Amino acid sequence: MAQDHIQIDGVHKVFHGSERHVVALQDIHLDIAQGQFVCLLGPSGCGKSTLLNAIAGFSLPSSGQIRVNGRVVDAPGPERGMVFQEYALFPWMTVEKNIAFGLEIKGLPAADIASRVDALLHKLGLADFRRRFPKDLSGGMRQRVAIARVLALDSPILLMDEPFGALDALTRRNLQDELLRIWAELGKTVVFVTHSIEEAIYLADRIVVMTYRPGTIKRDLLLDLPRARDPASADFNALKRSLGLLVMEEQQRFHEQELRAAAVD
Repeated sequence: MAQDHIQIDGVHKVFHGSERHVVALQDIHLDIAQGQFVCLLGPSGCGKSTLLNAIAGFSLPSSGQIRVNGRVVDAPGPERGMVFQEYALFPWMTVEKNIAFGLEIKGLPAADIASRVDALLHKLGLADFRRRFPKDLSGGMRQRVAIARVLALDSPILLMDEPFGALDALTRRNLQDELLRIWAELGKTVVFVTHSIEEAIYLADRIVVMTYRPGTIKRDLLLDLPRARDPASADFNALKRSLGLLVMEEQQRFHEQELRAAAVD
């Protein structure tokens, strides 16, 4: 079995509060094959990030299991690299030091670290910014650094939590194309959280639509659109309309639940 094979079996997640309990995930079953690019799609509050954090080992399921390479996930591990929306860079470190950080923690020889960091700087168009600090970079450049830092560890699984959500449209598309190039070149397994239907169709070869709380799987769709995908094409937009109806149903459920909760309060 490949090291980047993810199995999610009957996962539930309940958050316990002082006044009420929130069922965030309910009976999630997914089998993600090596090399797949999977987008978790749905409105805010449907449990996408909760599921991603469970795969990462940051937050364990209340019941059910997640396994990678047949081993139960009970903590973060080197085979799973995480990219956050907030960049999570060390502001006191230069670009190259941020990328090298995880490799230094692992105790790799200095020459190996320098070689790997240099290769990533060039791969992601960061070579001219290697001695800059995060405050001197645009949002898109910061996210390139965050991606490079995860790629430096060579984790076979790449977990991404709305990494392009805060970027302008042009920067977002450029980074989407860069991510697709890296995915095709390196053969990573990618699990990518987004609430953008267009982004999911543009990136994924599989889209998992989740319901509003409790988060369950509403639809699991394999895409047969050829790459590179054209957002202006008829096939792209037909799929966008179809998925839009599914997501809007869940958005409507969200509003109805919020109204009922407000009436009770």
